[in-house]
Amino acid sequence: MSIQPIGPVAGPLRITGPAEVGGTAAPSGTAEVFGNLLTQGVDTLQQTQANADSLAVKAATGDLQDAHDYMAASTEAALATQMTVAIRDKAVAAFTEIMRMQA
Repeated sequence: MSIQPIGPVAGPLRITGPAEVGGTAAPSGTAEVFGNLLTQGVDTLQQTQANADSLAVKAATGDLQDAHDYMAASTEAALATQMTVAIRDKAVAAFTEIMRMQA
């Protein structure tokens, strides 16, 4: 009786990212992935602000059943805007620092 190998042994696990992002093939470069993340973040910010705006209109017209919904959406939109501005400021500062580096 001899022992037969089961098959090739795989190497270490390599994480390559999702196969598809937004219905298209996965981006090949890090810059594209970063760009997609930024785009998704801005889209999410716009959706959050649109939700807060629609609840504000409902509150102004008297159609809003619970004022807490508007307050929560308004606070969420404000915090998302502040975070986006902070990320932008950090990115600009990092870019400026990179440009100051000597080759």
